[in-house]
Amino acid sequence: MRLTAAFLTVVLGPVLLGAFFVGSTMAAVDRSRSIERLGLAAAGVRTSVDALCQQLRAAADAVALVAEPAARPGAAAQVVGRGLAAAVLVSDTAGRTVHATAGGPAAPWQDCSGPPPATGPVRALAARVELRDPTGADLGTVSAAQPVDPAFVARLAAVTGVAVTLLDDGDHLDRVTHTTENREEREAVLAAARTVDGDRVTEAADGRYVRRVGPFPGLPLPLVLSVPGERPPGLNAALLGAVVLAALLAVFAAWRLARVTTRPLVELAGAVDRVTDGDLTARVPVRSRDEIGRLASAFNRMTRETGSYVAALTSSRDQLRGHLAVLGDTLASTHDLQRILRLILHSAIAATGARAGAVLLLDAGGVLVGQCTEGLEGRWPSGDPSDPATLRVPVGAGVIGAVVATGEPRRGRWAPSATPTGEPECETYIAVPFAAPRAAELGGRGGADRPGHPPAGGDGDGGTAGGGALGVLALYDRLGADEFDDDDLVTLRTFAGHAAVAVDNVRVHEEAQRLSLTDPLTGLWNYRYLRESIRREVERANRFGRMLSVLALDLDRFKDVNDTWGHAAGDAVLVEFARRVRGEIREVDLAFRQGGEEFVVLLPETDARGATIVAERLGAVVRDSPVPVNGHSEEPVRVPVTVSIGIAVYPDHATSGQQVLDAADDALYAAKAAGRDGYRVAQVGSRPPAREIPVPAGAASPPDGPARAGGPDTAGGATGGASSGPHPPRQSRGR
Repeated sequence: MRLTAAFLTVVLGPVLLGAFFVGSTMAAVDRSRSIERLGLAAAGVRTSVDALCQQLRAAADAVALVAEPAARPGAAAQVVGRGLAAAVLVSDTAGRTVHATAGGPAAPWQDCSGPPPATGPVRALAARVELRDPTGADLGTVSAAQPVDPAFVARLAAVTGVAVTLLDDGDHLDRVTHTTENREEREAVLAAARTVDGDRVTEAADGRYVRRVGPFPGLPLPLVLSVPGERPPGLNAALLGAVVLAALLAVFAAWRLARVTTRPLVELAGAVDRVTDGDLTARVPVRSRDEIGRLASAFNRMTRETGSYVAALTSSRDQLRGHLAVLGDTLASTHDLQRILRLILHSAIAATGARAGAVLLLDAGGVLVGQCTEGLEGRWPSGDPSDPATLRVPVGAGVIGAVVATGEPRRGRWAPSATPTGEPECETYIAVPFAAPRAAELGGRGGADRPGHPPAGGDGDGGTAGGGALGVLALYDRLGADEFDDDDLVTLRTFAGHAAVAVDNVRVHEEAQRLSLTDPLTGLWNYRYLRESIRREVERANRFGRMLSVLALDLDRFKDVNDTWGHAAGDAVLVEFARRVRGEIREVDLAFRQGGEEFVVLLPETDARGATIVAERLGAVVRDSPVPVNGHSEEPVRVPVTVSIGIAVYPDHATSGQQVLDAADDALYAAKAAGRDGYRVAQVGSRPPAREIPVPAGAASPPDGPARAGGPDTAGGATGGASSGPHPPRQSRGR
């Protein structure tokens, strides 16, 4: 009787509690999801309005950049025709209208960056920029506007996925300008919105959730967002029916339970204890055909199949070891290091029957850093359990550090309370070091260097502990056995060898990629990377409506340097010149050596004025400090050097990457003809018609390449190098 009562309590108690928690949880989840949807919608509204304001500002900038007043009406019409704005207004300094496109929205226009309107509906959003002449004198303003109409509100609703209502102003919630709600929903939503302070979310009478957005600087539109709840109808009735049905089933099961004896349960418990101790031959007598009898039969079948499974797993482990050579060939052809290490770790765990494991690599500071882990949840020493890099063990510390320091594998056990500091908590462990097969060849090539800079020093792999060890493969807590055995050690050595090959291949691949993109003498990017970079930068400038300036640089009379002091002195001048160029440009700028004494600098988001400032600085830093070189005598000779610079700006002087390079080259010719040691800006229209197709407005930008030459970061060392690549045919300028 007590067993029956306990069964009813165990079954009905959780059912009742579950029904209560399901009902309350569904309501809480519905509100949480609705709040999240409204939060995302509010962010989407702000983003959409901000994008519209940026588009209007870009349209106004496009008109304001037109130098000739007579050409501004045409530019304004072109902006309106391309759909960048619905109307453009050009005013003088006194506020009088100089030109306005036809069909614009009704005034007044609400400035995107201005304060929200005090009263009245917002009819149009506008962006205003100042109009100045080449000397910087104020000529007035240019404004670009877009109407705020039902179509605009519908677009906001489509973007955010919620219903949107635009009010006349934020103080009168009963004055609706435009809305996507029907009449009944609008009344309920407005009634709920009147009770909201700030941007809190409230529930309307019809089950919808409501949130107010704006007005505030940057979003001068008083909006009300609403979304319907997601709770299924009839939830409470369904939960009640489930509770009643569970109660009936529990009563029936308790009645059946009261009719059976407890002897089969005792026999079954004894057999389970024997199986737990490792005896898979344990069997339970089957005395009836009821539930207990079927349970006994199922238990006997389970033990037989478990024994078969254990034998099959042993055979599978042997087969897995036999296929390691094929696995090694596959890993050697892959350059994704993290993927390789995860595959190696997973295969090692499966082959040895371990519960957990980790792969650690030696960094430049002599510390083993976790690269990937598996099964270490709840065993982590400290830090963020989701980040393998949290596992950090100094060389020589603990078991893992000692493995790298000595180069010898270790296996054994320790009590959880005796776990070395910084290592995962476990009972048994096995750790094997691995070293690069070509460690002697790699030398200081542990990581890719920045273009133009030598390796940082040392062996490049964070030290030579353990005879050139790169890292450690460690496994923990083997399943079905007390400790890892010698067979596990042999298996783990094989996987560690694959890990060493993988790390070595990835580093060799990174070094080869770096060498293919840089000039071996100066460390600047080469002509091959220039072609890729000018295409990418022109596409980016075209997509975002920005400018790109190109500087073509050429050392004056460089042949005289080679003829007078020798080619070694000329190389020293080129290296010093490249160093000074890197020191005068920004982090985002890119410097290239085209060949010989010819260089190119790309200045993203820089107009002609900014480019001339950079050119003046480059000319001064080269001119003011002669370069010390070892000439024919023992004393160093200070060689005076000057540079001529040609400047071209996209899209002012060209419509494609090759054309802007050609325009900068023509300007360089002009600087040479003007007496050298100076710069010239390309003339608009001086180039022949385009010989290649301009980059389309919707072209997608390729993934960004390495950082600028000489910058502090080169995308993890994947680029850089020594090969200067092919050079274009160039004419002699008589330098």
